[in-house]
Amino acid sequence: MKVVIVGGVAGGATAAARIRRLDEKAQIVLLERSGFISYANCGLPYYIGGTIQDADALTLQTPESFWKRFQVEARVGHEVLTIDRKAKVVAVQELSTGKTYTENYDKLILSPGAKPIRPQLFGIDNEKIYTLRTVEDTVRIRKAAESSNCKTAVIVGGGFIGVEMAENFRNLGMDVTLVEKQTQILGQFDSDMASFLHAHMKDKGIRLLLGKSVSGFETADQKVMVNIENAEPIQTDIVVLAIGVVPDSKLAKDAGLALGQKESIAVNDQMQTSDPDIYAVGDAVEVTHQVTGEKTLVSLAGPANKQGRIAADVICGLDSRYTGTAASSVLKVFDMTAASTGINERTARTANIQYEKVILSPASHASYYPGGKVMTMKVLFEKESQRILGAQIIGGDGVDKRIDVLATAMQANMQVSVLGELDLAYAPPYSSAKDPVNMVGFIAENIILGKVKQFYYEGIEDLPCDGSIILLDVRTDGEYKNGHAKGFETHIPIDCLRKRIHELDQSKPIYVMCQSGLRSYIACRILAQNGYDCYNFAGGYRFYKSVHLEKQSSNWAYPCGMEKSE
Repeated sequence: MKVVIVGGVAGGATAAARIRRLDEKAQIVLLERSGFISYANCGLPYYIGGTIQDADALTLQTPESFWKRFQVEARVGHEVLTIDRKAKVVAVQELSTGKTYTENYDKLILSPGAKPIRPQLFGIDNEKIYTLRTVEDTVRIRKAAESSNCKTAVIVGGGFIGVEMAENFRNLGMDVTLVEKQTQILGQFDSDMASFLHAHMKDKGIRLLLGKSVSGFETADQKVMVNIENAEPIQTDIVVLAIGVVPDSKLAKDAGLALGQKESIAVNDQMQTSDPDIYAVGDAVEVTHQVTGEKTLVSLAGPANKQGRIAADVICGLDSRYTGTAASSVLKVFDMTAASTGINERTARTANIQYEKVILSPASHASYYPGGKVMTMKVLFEKESQRILGAQIIGGDGVDKRIDVLATAMQANMQVSVLGELDLAYAPPYSSAKDPVNMVGFIAENIILGKVKQFYYEGIEDLPCDGSIILLDVRTDGEYKNGHAKGFETHIPIDCLRKRIHELDQSKPIYVMCQSGLRSYIACRILAQNGYDCYNFAGGYRFYKSVHLEKQSSNWAYPCGMEKSE
């Protein structure tokens, strides 16, 4: 059996190695257009910023090492031009010489990846405007960034690459502006969660222009003038376009293979295309989302690796199947970690999924052990079925651990209340006896059983202004004096609540806030058992303050005629 693989990196290289492990006699030829067959593309921004010093560290396999270890004939600088499905032959060009030749196959795997979007804007061909996809791109950007006259950078796009490039340019001492068409970075997060990242990036010196579009580029004094719609232009030394990617599916399209969303390559759960002898994996293929069941595109290394393995299994006679993706991801943003899995609120609403949410701010480990960091967690679930729909976590240490537990629980179809029963490892330097994931389960169970009623930031504008409700803050005197939410003029510390409960009008609903949501929950239990109608603010004042600062410059409605200033 002869297998030809078009494209390396995560999907293609994984498939090649797996085929060899399953079939020692198979002939495997891997054809890669760039100069590298297997490299750590997720690490490319960190080489530009200097965190990774040696470019060779990015290369996971070379043609020589791949042949020595796996007997895979890997040819770099070789581009596949066409596929003749009837003859089962691909036409290939050796880029260094221009020579073309044909390669026959029994099975063909396409792993072309996705290519950066480069819109047809005026001045887009300026040599100082870069995209980042390959090692070669990385070397060019680093060389430009290290030049003595490169002091400023503009990043266009606030996705993974855009945010990572902003951080790494800033770590080089450059003045960095990030321009994003949407009103937030990292669209997998809801805007309230993204507010923590916006504040942190600004603290680190990143200028964020959110809700702004680039209209074109000009050259001025050996610099690039970035024109912004409805804003002043920005003069800069270097521009990186990171506005997204599209499937590199031209080869498949020209061969007449069935296509999916955004001209991605359509495949079944065994990674077969519409031609049973041709498989496709990685960023170019359409996949099923595990939560919504809908077809989608996910450009992540984890799914690409799994798909490459499955294609190899099927080619070698195993009954492997791809069950879809929850798009689990994690990202370093300076000193913070941002992670998500499943869907966010916007997607849930679009899919018409009826959901509840839990927002909490636990510490990464036991509070009495030094060095604990607060994280903010947001978990969505269906109230009726208790199915976990998605999670978002932003914080420091321990974020990656918790998102992985939640992603595992979601894929295992655990009910959200079962999270409270998970037997998770505990020692003071690493966690608390009640791990943050356990706390998610406890809070969700309380909501499901009706032990607590919640209200949310987006509901504040709907609170009545006629004096028919009480807005109560139960934090300490010091916390309250250092800042409190607008309208929460009634202040009774939680430890004084039982003695002062008579000060509260029992005929009025009470909306309670504390710092993280824990003390306000305790207050609601006290009040509810004394006949009060009580609502707990999800996320606490810490969450309120972060979102509130984001909203101050927007046309946000506040209850009872409250002014915007804190």
